[in-house]
Amino acid sequence: MSNKATKDLTVGSPMKLILGFAVPMLLGMLFQQFYNVVDTMIVGRFLGKYALAGVGSTGSINFMIIGFCMGVAGGFSIPIAQTFGAKDFNAMRKFFAHAIVLCSVFAIVMTVFVSIFCRKILVAMNTPDEVLEYAYNYIIIIFIGIPVIYMYNLLSGVLRAVGDSKHPVVFLVIASFINIALDLIFILGLNMGVSGAALATLISQLISGILCLGFIAKNVDILHLGKRDFDIEHMYVIKLLNMGLPMGLQYSITAIGSVVLQVAVNGQGADIVAAVTTAGKVNMFFVCPFDALGSTMSTYGGQNVGAGKLDRLDKGLKASGILGCAYSVIAFVVLYFGGRYFSMLFMSAKETVVLDYAHQMLIWNSLFYIPLAFVNIVRFLIQGMGFSMLAILAGVCEMIARTGAALFLVPMLGFTGICLASPLAWIFADLFLFPAFYRSRNKLKKIKVK
Repeated sequence: MSNKATKDLTVGSPMKLILGFAVPMLLGMLFQQFYNVVDTMIVGRFLGKYALAGVGSTGSINFMIIGFCMGVAGGFSIPIAQTFGAKDFNAMRKFFAHAIVLCSVFAIVMTVFVSIFCRKILVAMNTPDEVLEYAYNYIIIIFIGIPVIYMYNLLSGVLRAVGDSKHPVVFLVIASFINIALDLIFILGLNMGVSGAALATLISQLISGILCLGFIAKNVDILHLGKRDFDIEHMYVIKLLNMGLPMGLQYSITAIGSVVLQVAVNGQGADIVAAVTTAGKVNMFFVCPFDALGSTMSTYGGQNVGAGKLDRLDKGLKASGILGCAYSVIAFVVLYFGGRYFSMLFMSAKETVVLDYAHQMLIWNSLFYIPLAFVNIVRFLIQGMGFSMLAILAGVCEMIARTGAALFLVPMLGFTGICLASPLAWIFADLFLFPAFYRSRNKLKKIKVK
């Protein structure tokens, strides 16, 4: 049985395991952000600030729709991690097969729906007229590729569920270089504009998904599916939906606050939109370690709950918390002194107003990276433990905070109100997540005793 790629997170030092699992994931996320950065650099440098603002103005709606896809696929991988931890490989394969069927259905329905209403959504979001066409031409291609997004996120999530965080990284590295080459061909060579950037991203993600599929087929025997695995059973469908839908909705509900905030940002003019877009791109690069820790804790929690080793949950939380806090301090110092220079990767040095705003936003956000670290760590740990419904409530906390900032802080404080929106969202979420974790852990302990 060729399953060397799998990894058991239920035995050994939590700190070493979390580091060993998270570092490859971090490298993959950095490469993913790297080719996103290349997209943005080429758009900003060669197509201008209106094209950049157009792409940036789609960020919140992109997060709402694509985040739902990622959340659902990630939620579907949790029962796979739990059954892997319990060494129940027959049930694991049934969950995998059912997840493929459900993702296919979700992908078809969502692609049709969002493609039809895409332009209307952008108009309703008060997207500035001068950037509307750029926004539409970019996001419609991303939305048409929803099936590809489901494919990649499910397959990479399944590999992580069985302990393999390394090979998805290799596939992302390959895809990142392909994405860069396609950017140059589509945007500079074929003059496809922002559509070329979207198409390059979509094709590169398709290649990553195909590589994941090929690797599973060739190297991970315990994930090889038979015809009987696809015989639909309600028990598996219900369990997957109970895990996947809350995680998907958590992303979307969180994004509602971002959409409301984006409307407020759009009303501030193209310079502010460009500044928020620029700061967002830099910020996404710097928060990759938090995303890697979060995804690690989802697998860590799932495998250890499946194995019945509940005492390791607190140890994992402590270890990941130490890592997250240490990195937060370093990131703040780097962005405080160098944030403006990072922003210049996406915007010409002549755009001094945009760069000033972007640097200000980076300082505010990085000042609150420690709360963000725990949002990712605790939320994903809870999800891995099997309490995905709590993710929705955490998302509601973030939505309320961002919506409140958009409705009250932005009118009072202007751009500073925009800068404070995400930090408030992270603090609100943490106030809910920590008590939720301890309640969930205690509930599992009571079940185990019985």
